[in-house]
Amino acid sequence: MQPPVQKGITAIAVLTISMIIAGCASTGGIAPQARGMNPSSLDAGAAIRAADAEAQWPAADWWRVYNDPQLNAWIDAAQAGNPMLAVAQARVREAQSLAGVAHAALSPQVNGNLSLERQHWPDNIYYGPGSLSNTNSYDNTGTLGLSYHLDLWGKDKNAAEQALDAAHASAADERAAQLELEANVVRAYIGMSMNYALLDIAQATLQQQQQIVDLATRRLKGGLGTQLEVSQAETPVPEYERQIDALEEQIALGRNQLAALAGKGPGAGDSITRPTLSLDAPAGLPSTLPAELLGHRPDIVAARWTVAAQARGIDVAKANFYPDINLLASMGGYAAAGPLFQFLKATNGGWTAGPAMSLPIFDGGRLRSQLGAADAGYDTAVEQYNQTIVSALKDVADQVVRIRSLETQANDADRSVAAAHKNYDLAKEGYRRGLTDYLNVLVAQNQLLRAQEGVARVQAERLGAHASLMTALGGGLADPADGPKTDETLPAHGKGKTATAAPPTANAMTGGQASAYAPTVQ
Repeated sequence: MQPPVQKGITAIAVLTISMIIAGCASTGGIAPQARGMNPSSLDAGAAIRAADAEAQWPAADWWRVYNDPQLNAWIDAAQAGNPMLAVAQARVREAQSLAGVAHAALSPQVNGNLSLERQHWPDNIYYGPGSLSNTNSYDNTGTLGLSYHLDLWGKDKNAAEQALDAAHASAADERAAQLELEANVVRAYIGMSMNYALLDIAQATLQQQQQIVDLATRRLKGGLGTQLEVSQAETPVPEYERQIDALEEQIALGRNQLAALAGKGPGAGDSITRPTLSLDAPAGLPSTLPAELLGHRPDIVAARWTVAAQARGIDVAKANFYPDINLLASMGGYAAAGPLFQFLKATNGGWTAGPAMSLPIFDGGRLRSQLGAADAGYDTAVEQYNQTIVSALKDVADQVVRIRSLETQANDADRSVAAAHKNYDLAKEGYRRGLTDYLNVLVAQNQLLRAQEGVARVQAERLGAHASLMTALGGGLADPADGPKTDETLPAHGKGKTATAAPPTANAMTGGQASAYAPTVQ
């Protein structure tokens, strides 16, 4: 027969085990449903397959192929002064700090407490004429407390890794914001260049029309023309002057836009002179497209890190099903009704030490719902990643189609200008000789104007298409090494590792190990 003490210990052990089993609620039936997409499994399309596959990935200063020092200077200014880019950079610093907060949970926590209280004892019937009557004394306490969470289930480690992954995603978002800013500056600059070209055409057209007015006036004076012909020749002049005013307005607005992108006042744009863009770079694609596309676009890198962070969130939610065990210890001195430093004497010292455990027993399904929410968040991140992959490949294909089409359009536009110019010269000469009426001159002039505007717009679109292609290929701001490893995008990837997560540094935000292939989510 067991002694009473042994019976009590046995009962406590059985009760403890039963509580642990009851507290570890089942996670059965709750699991992610989404699967990550591999870019290599997507059909790249005929346009991408037919493109030149010997090109390299864009350089980080891809806009320098336009050979315009003024453009280079304004992009540098935008990178240094754009407020929204500064906001993105601040978010990176915030995410880094939050990762440091999460990482701190992996370390022991030590806290100190000191209380000094001076007390005056009264001299009355309640306290009597004892030794403390009408005296002053101290009631002092000084303690040090130590706590350490035994991360048996990886809850703290996965929470730290989740915060670190979120910081990496924020850094990739910052690079995506930088790329968008660079592209916006280039597009605004190209638009200004196009408006200067259209302004040249409008001014030349106005000059031509004024020559026709002079010709019609001379014909009238020579008895060969009529007042109607003079009136017809003078009618388009105000409209051409209005077009010149509108184009000058667009140029001024373009200067304001560039100044705003650089975080400056409109006056800073007054110094912008006419762009001198020239593009000699061929429109080619890297041979590793689309397999490495996910590693070269900042938005895809950010989406992958978000998937990794959500995977760690699932691990944290699962760890909540298991007991929390903390090691607690404290030591200190305690003294009442004594001198100031009496509490520091060894005889007044004390200590406590031991483990503390907490576990959920009945929570009404709260933990299962939290796990379900974590799984749903993971599925959302994976599908957003998949959509980013699809959109990225579409962006590349769209720009390849545009560039190829614009090459043909440029040839067609040049031929159109040549034909329209010949037609206008013939009509003008015929009108001068009295062989045709003014209507033919007007029609020929409008055809020439439209053809010249078409050339200017096609040239601008070709410049813009190259910028869009560089943006679609990542703009040289990301590298396959920036993303997470494939197994880091899956739940419970870290349980077999011994290393713990570390708070992010500046280098950690710009590089790291990664796989160049998309995750397979299970």
